[in-house]
Amino acid sequence: MTTELILRRPDDWHLHLRDGAMLRAVLPESARHFARAIIMPNLVPPVVTAADARAYRDRILAALPAGQAFEPLMTLYLTEATDPDDVAAAKAEGLVTAVKLYPAGATTNSQSGVRDFDKVRGVLERMAEIGLPLCVHGEVTDAEIDIFDREAAFIDRVLDPIRRATPGLRVIMEHITTRDGVDYVRGGGPDIAGTLTVHHLIINRNHILAGGIRPHYYCLPVAKREEHRLALRAAAVSGDPSFFLGTDSAPHVDAAKETGCGCAGCFTATNAMALLAHVFEEEGALDRLEGFVSLHGPAFYRLPPNEATIRLVKRDAATRWPAKLDTGDGPVTIFDPGFDVCWDVA
Repeated sequence: MTTELILRRPDDWHLHLRDGAMLRAVLPESARHFARAIIMPNLVPPVVTAADARAYRDRILAALPAGQAFEPLMTLYLTEATDPDDVAAAKAEGLVTAVKLYPAGATTNSQSGVRDFDKVRGVLERMAEIGLPLCVHGEVTDAEIDIFDREAAFIDRVLDPIRRATPGLRVIMEHITTRDGVDYVRGGGPDIAGTLTVHHLIINRNHILAGGIRPHYYCLPVAKREEHRLALRAAAVSGDPSFFLGTDSAPHVDAAKETGCGCAGCFTATNAMALLAHVFEEEGALDRLEGFVSLHGPAFYRLPPNEATIRLVKRDAATRWPAKLDTGDGPVTIFDPGFDVCWDVA
């Protein structure tokens, strides 16, 4: 029985760090285990220009505790007013690693996102020319589409038409939650990849709704039926390089989660690696964990894998994490898988 793993230091290809006091509190939780992370730009106001990204990167690095090594990979928030020349200049400078597409109204702080996709065609074409990837939040926001069907509808209505109209555009379909998303990435060729979160490998929609509403399991895209969770697990442990880790760790203070209109997001930065070791062990695939967390993402983003390593150990007793992370803005609940986990980062 495997009780120890040495892995190349992993990367997180989808991370929310927020800003201010929240940034200072949550950044060490990711930097402890992850070497790099794709940083989400949906602040208020959002990170829409190269100047915005430069300033946000500086704030992140200023908040990094002494002795922790962490590289924020910055992104720009795509709007209908985004300037293709500004995007290209940011890429040429090495300032940004991707651009993020939020359909307007799809998730937290997405009000500035795209409504008319024809208005961003010029930006997408320039991105294809310069090799800058597009990260997408894959949901439509039409009121007539059931929330559990919005990922599948996005593929048909938005994502596939964008890719057909923009040959060579590299796309990451982030936080896939359905078999539809898995199948689309698998059959989509070398220019598309998909990230999978920790929490979507563990929870289905019953965890949110059965026996009472559990707001700390509520996220967007919302967790789906069990058949979809199993499809996500199969993709994660398959060894297919099209799939890699993007935690979508998204901190909200408890007061914003436990309210009449609670925020969407699960905060998993603290225990993501331990939970993944547990999942991969359950699936008999510990030998494929390094690919999922440390190799597939860099390969798609055309970056070298990390040379440093981390050590995961499995102990006889269950690992215990704090229930909450204290921040200057208030407590943030750490994701609870609902079962004992004996793995941890040593």
